[in-house]
Amino acid sequence: MSTFAVIDTETTWGDEVMSIGVVIADSETFELVDKRYYILTPFKNHGGMYAYALYINGVKPDLECSREMAMSELVRFLATYEVQTLFAYNAAFDYRHLPELSYLAWYDIMKMAAYRQHNPKIPSCAECYGTGRLKRGYGVESIYRMLSEDLVYYEMHNALTDAIDELEIMRLMNHELGKYLLARIGDRRVFLHKVVGILLIS
Repeated sequence: MSTFAVIDTETTWGDEVMSIGVVIADSETFELVDKRYYILTPFKNHGGMYAYALYINGVKPDLECSREMAMSELVRFLATYEVQTLFAYNAAFDYRHLPELSYLAWYDIMKMAAYRQHNPKIPSCAECYGTGRLKRGYGVESIYRMLSEDLVYYEMHNALTDAIDELEIMRLMNHELGKYLLARIGDRRVFLHKVVGILLIS
């Protein structure tokens, strides 16, 4: 099975990662295959804009542990599914906060969803720049409502539920993965020593 991953992070007031949600999806159907949710200690106790959502609606972490242990398990998890491509909404934020995953190819869902030429659900009356990008209202919540026509949807700001919702945005956009080449970010450099170091952490 060919797969890809969608990832989301939530951070503390001090800009430290306190939770990570990741989902594995089938590259053809965009159906969810597997998922993981990590809450990082001690950062979960440092407070943050969305700290209240860490356990929202009874969501439980697969691991509640140090960042080092979580990243070690996450790298193994992604390797199990032979994931080479990672997607996120406003991906530059997550890319910057997860340098351990810089060996993967990263793509920004927002770079497709926020542009008229890639998102046919953007209404003709919406204000866009000359590039086709919406001037406002291109966050996850607004785009999800636009694509799904579910006007009561709201973003929970839980890393796992948000990753699931971002995968749904991709499914609703109905683009093949190859179209996202336009949304590539970062520089895919394979730091083998870094990956090996992570995998060796017990």
